[in-house]
Parts: sequence; C-alpha cells; structure tokens
Amino acid sequence: MSSRTAARLAQLPWWLRNSLKFKRPPGDAPSRILVCHHLLLGDTLMLAPLIAALRARFPQAHIAMTVDPAMATLFSHRPLGLHALPFDPRAPDSVRTLLRQQGWDLALIPGDNRYSWLALAMGARWIRAFSGDRPAYKSWPVSEALSYPNTPEAWPDMNLRLIGGSLPAVKWQPGLWIPEAHKPDAAPEGPYAVLHLGASSPTKFWPAENWRALANTLADRGLNVVLTTGPGEGALANSVDPDRRHAQITGTLKLSEMARLLAHARLVVSPDTGILHLARLSGTPTVGLFGPGSAPLYTDSRYFDPVPFRALQKPIACRNQSTLFKRNLPWVQRCSRPLDACPPQRCMALISVADVLAAIEELVDHDRK
Repeated sequence: MSSRTAARLAQLPWWLRNSLKFKRPPGDAPSRILVCHHLLLGDTLMLAPLIAALRARFPQAHIAMTVDPAMATLFSHRPLGLHALPFDPRAPDSVRTLLRQQGWDLALIPGDNRYSWLALAMGARWIRAFSGDRPAYKSWPVSEALSYPNTPEAWPDMNLRLIGGSLPAVKWQPGLWIPEAHKPDAAPEGPYAVLHLGASSPTKFWPAENWRALANTLADRGLNVVLTTGPGEGALANSVDPDRRHAQITGTLKLSEMARLLAHARLVVSPDTGILHLARLSGTPTVGLFGPGSAPLYTDSRYFDPVPFRALQKPIACRNQSTLFKRNLPWVQRCSRPLDACPPQRCMALISVADVLAAIEELVDHDRK
C-alpha cells in the first residue's frame, strides 16, 4: 500500500462521520477558519493577501493553514496570528495529526479542490472553493463553489473572493511575514545582491552567460554577489561562475535562513520560482524574470503595491495555454510544456541583461524617492 493511500484511508472514518453532519453556513463571525491546500512554495506565499484579509475581516478568529512541512518554519513566528499546520499528503502520521484538530466553521480551498476532502475529514462545517476543477469528484465535499473571474486578475487577489462580503483594504507591511533578524552566517560582509539561478522547471532557466554578465556588472558597481540555487542545482552556479569569483550557496540553507539572506540583501534577481515570491514577501527590491509563466497573473496583486518590484516578460506566441489549476480561463496566457517540447528557453532568452539592469535602475530610483 502506498503512503498516499494509507493517508487517505486514515481520513475515511472521518469522511463518513462528518458527511452525516448538517452543513452550516459560517455566518458573519466564524470563530475557526481553515485554509486547506498543499501548494508549492511560491503559491503558498502568494496566499499572504488572503491571510491578511481574513485577519482584518475576522480579528478574533482562530486562523490556520496547512503547509508543506519544509515551509512550516517560515510561519513559526505566527504572522497575523496564523497557525501553520504541517501537512504532507504522503505521510499518514501528518494526516492523523491534522485529524485531531476537528471542528472548523469555514474552510477555504485555494487551488486544487481535492483538499476539500481533507477539510471535510477535519470537520469543516462549510467548505468554500472555486468551481470547475476536474475530475468532478474532487469537489463533492464543497459546500459553496465560486467562479473564477472572466477578466484578468492577479491570482493572490482572486483568492480574496473566497472570503466573501465586503473586505477592508490590506497592504503588505515590513517585518510582518519575514521578521527582523540577523543575517545568516552564509551572508557576505557589506552590501550584497542575491541572484537566484534555480527554478521549478528548466524552462524557466535564464542563460548562464546572462547571469555571468549581470553578476560581474553588479560586482563592478560595488555589490557583493551571492549566487543561490535549490538542492541539486549546484551545476547551475558552476556554469555561471566557474572561476568562483562570487559567493555560491547551492541548496544548503533552510527556508528560514534563505528568507533572512533575502531580507538583508540590497537586491534580488530571480526567475519565476518560490524564492522570487519569498524575496518579494521580505520587501527587498526584486526583479522577476518571467518566461513560460504569466507575470500579470502572479505579480499584479494590489497587496504588494508597497514593495519595490519589477517583473520582466517578453511577448512570445507559444505562451498560449489558458489553464489555471485545471480550470480554463481564456484570458490567462501561460505555458506548461516540458523542456523537450520547448525550443531552448526562448521566452527566457528574450530577456536581456540590459533589460534587467534597466529594471534595477528603476528600483534604485524608487528607493531614492
């Protein structure tokens, strides 16, 4: 039996028990709210506006969110009173721990509706999610299904629709998500820039020669340069900096340490990956390099207006897929093709070093104002 099957079987008696209970709308003041998902790092961090809006709307509520265990330390300081619940769908013990936390007035499901079944097993009396997920059985426990918008909107802002009603305006605040703390030991002395080379897919890699030219230019301007990657991506750093002119950190930091490295940087440049969104959440001036993904979909959130950020993306015909979490949204333009079906990162290669340096200058000018 697979570990995922064992985790599902652990939920079975709770599904049966809780399915017999009368569904009850949460009313105007739910006291226990669950945000239930198993998203990747970047998507999880883009739920910050949702958590902020929930806290503003329901100041006395107990708010909890399932997160991958590797991310739990990012929320250990409990921003906005958020309780992070470590969750690995392949770990039966993780699921059993969650099932001991029964009784939620409202559960919100951003992304994949399969986690509505976990919310049901945890005793959620009302489950709100977006409609259109496939196959249909994933949404059977959903009490209330909302439509995605018909016009362009940033995904972090879309999720606010799950709360319902009139919402107070919320904005990013310094020190809220990444608390002030000393630099990690791996950080260089003096001012430094972090260039994050890795990504969740090779289709998001920027050419090594571009990274090399950017790193050397920033160093010539007086910044120490730190090249970072995720675990197993050390070859990326070697290809960019074979002579070891710059510091290299290749997947050796915990996420909490990486967050501190980013928070103390003068500048971060990264492709569209979780580290990009971690840098933005820290408030550090950041340039995002977008190839196959949709820059407007993931970066145009009103919540992040106070953060100095520039997203770079070039038009290209093959960014023509319109799905988001298996829903078809005609206004979405993205690409999820694998590398073997994609000409060598054309969408990324279109972004020039000059483009990035110009964006950095804009951020510097922003800081001077």
